[in-house]
Amino acid sequence: MATVSGKSYFKFVNILRCLKLNFDSVLPEEITSSDKRLILTTVHESSKIPTNLVLLDDEFNYHPTIIRAKIVEKLQSGLSYSSLVIGIDPGSRIGLSVFYYEKEIESSFYTSTDDLVSHIVKILVGINAQRKVVKIGNGTMRIARQIVNSLNLRFCSHFELEFVDERKTSLKIRNCNKRGERDKISARFITKREGYRRHLILPLSRMG
Repeated sequence: MATVSGKSYFKFVNILRCLKLNFDSVLPEEITSSDKRLILTTVHESSKIPTNLVLLDDEFNYHPTIIRAKIVEKLQSGLSYSSLVIGIDPGSRIGLSVFYYEKEIESSFYTSTDDLVSHIVKILVGINAQRKVVKIGNGTMRIARQIVNSLNLRFCSHFELEFVDERKTSLKIRNCNKRGERDKISARFITKREGYRRHLILPLSRMG
């Protein structure tokens, strides 16, 4: 972090601690053009920093997952193809895993499909990616289709959809009984598997 603004400093500290990321604190004038660290600063102070590896404090006004994605994007931009892959394990508890630039930026679970879809829409809107893929396990197709239909209604852009066979993923986690962990691990495996059914989901406004 490179700022003398107390308000921005505490914002950065709180979010970085939430994300469990290490950081150093320096003054803006201590940054050089050869510095390879990602610099967090304010709009006003950014003019003093001679590097493009900068994130501004107003970019930290989003959900932690989107902030983590912004950090990854800044560090990976130009080095590889940007893909966003969202894995969903539907059931009474719905596992969620989100990968960006092949790095997991979220692992969580939900008990409400509405809350899940609202969160996924925020992720799809808030994260820039050349390819956006939603992969859903086929263990509970009623819930899977409910999620897909709701996403299609609420997300006003296109994304790729893949249904994934869950049977081979569940074998690897049958001994994991901790509440929610099994669902999160299953969602992570789902992101890594090729779907047996693939669709390009277009927004309803483009389908007439």
